[in-house]
Amino acid sequence: MLRGAAGLGAAGLAASVFAGVAAAHAVAATTSDAAGESGSAAHDEPLVVHVHDARTGVVDLYTGTSHVRFTDHQLAAKLARAAR
Repeated sequence: MLRGAAGLGAAGLAASVFAGVAAAHAVAATTSDAAGESGSAAHDEPLVVHVHDARTGVVDLYTGTSHVRFTDHQLAAKLARAAR
């Protein structure tokens, strides 16, 4: 049981570390005029990253009441490795 809790803690930590990367991908996926943006991943609400399918790279990003699904093979692989 403790090992499972430690794994979940590591996954949560990894999600926090990669949340900035995921936020940048989500912004790029949902806005088309991001060329004038500074590229900052600052966000004032918690972000939750869920790897829907690590093999296909499908990632879900939740913040507030918003949900964005995008594909990022590298991010999904990094999160899956961190959770091991």
